[in-house]
Amino acid sequence: MENLPVEVIGNILSRLGAARDVVIASATCRKWREACRNHLHALSFNSNDWPVYRDLTTRRLEILITQTIFQTTGLQCLSIFMDDVDEFSAAPVIAWLMYTRETLRHLLYNVRTTPNVNILEKCGRQKLEVLVLAHNSITGVEPSYQRFPCLKSLSLSYVSISALDLSLLLTACPMIEVLVLISPEIAMSDAQTTMELSSPTLKNIYIEAISLDKFILEADCLDTLHLKDCILELFELIGKGTLKQLKIDDVSVIHLDIGENTENLEVVDVSNFTIMWPKFYLMVSRSSKLRKLRLWGVVFDDDDEIMDLETIALCFPQLSHLCLSYDLRDGVLHYRLPGSSQLENVVVLELGWTVINDLFSHWVAGLLERCPNLKKLVIHGVVSEVKTHEECNMLANFTSSIVRLMRKYVNVEVKFEYE
Repeated sequence: MENLPVEVIGNILSRLGAARDVVIASATCRKWREACRNHLHALSFNSNDWPVYRDLTTRRLEILITQTIFQTTGLQCLSIFMDDVDEFSAAPVIAWLMYTRETLRHLLYNVRTTPNVNILEKCGRQKLEVLVLAHNSITGVEPSYQRFPCLKSLSLSYVSISALDLSLLLTACPMIEVLVLISPEIAMSDAQTTMELSSPTLKNIYIEAISLDKFILEADCLDTLHLKDCILELFELIGKGTLKQLKIDDVSVIHLDIGENTENLEVVDVSNFTIMWPKFYLMVSRSSKLRKLRLWGVVFDDDDEIMDLETIALCFPQLSHLCLSYDLRDGVLHYRLPGSSQLENVVVLELGWTVINDLFSHWVAGLLERCPNLKKLVIHGVVSEVKTHEECNMLANFTSSIVRLMRKYVNVEVKFEYE
């Protein structure tokens, strides 16, 4: 260890990350202290790393963080995640940001400050590439002044910001590729809550727990769109058909428009969602490159049209991973088995139920017959804590049916996942 260059020691300390571990390791000898001061690149203060953080007063914690940061000279990644701290004073937070701003590449910060600190002002026009911010407020964004020329990833969780400021902030990030919005507090200037965002470089967007009338996103290079736990009247994506992954989880939306150019879609993952069949068919039927399709708890709000396996086989010839939940509503099965087209490329099949009945095993058997090259079958099931005698018998019968069935498919790996 004595022969290690200080630069290598600095990299070792940076991989430790946790501030407590770094301080202890750097106390080993003068050479390690030198490495900590001049070659440490990453430092993390996280209440989950060291329980003692929770026992310290806020003032003492501020001093500890200040002393540790000021013993370094080239921090590139600073993470301060203190779930048990109500708020920090503005002065030390400003000091941390001003001291590290010229070298900082990644900043992760989730503590409220009093009064509020304009983090954009302190970190703008520098080399910041990743900004993860939570439990703070952003106001008065000035794209010409608070510019982030190198920022590629922006994550805002439980952040108070107006629709206009968020739009301006995106404009101030000419290199942004990833945007994460989790339960933001959106301030609106009028009665109708409309969000309009535009970015020519954005590739990945994740939106969770947001409630708006209209959300319009213009992104010509978007690769991945993930909506979760959202309530929207309208969501519209304006792009150039670059979308490859579409994920929708527990979303209420009256009008969903991802554009007509969906030929490049490779993954469609939809769960706990209600949509009109014609809209859904129009949305994904052109996606001939689709490799993974997951429809879990999806209700097609149309009595006349039900998606069947024949439609899936014909629309998605390259499909290799298929996930369907058994949904019997009003005596009608949502994913029926008419036709004879084979799913030649499907190698992974995931099937599940929320309420099991005797027809489920027959449905599984029918799907297996249509997947001649299957390698893995995963059965997902919901088992109630209090089981009646009838439920126990049904589960036992299903297990026996699957055992008999799989004797025909000895080359298929079978896995059961119950909750």
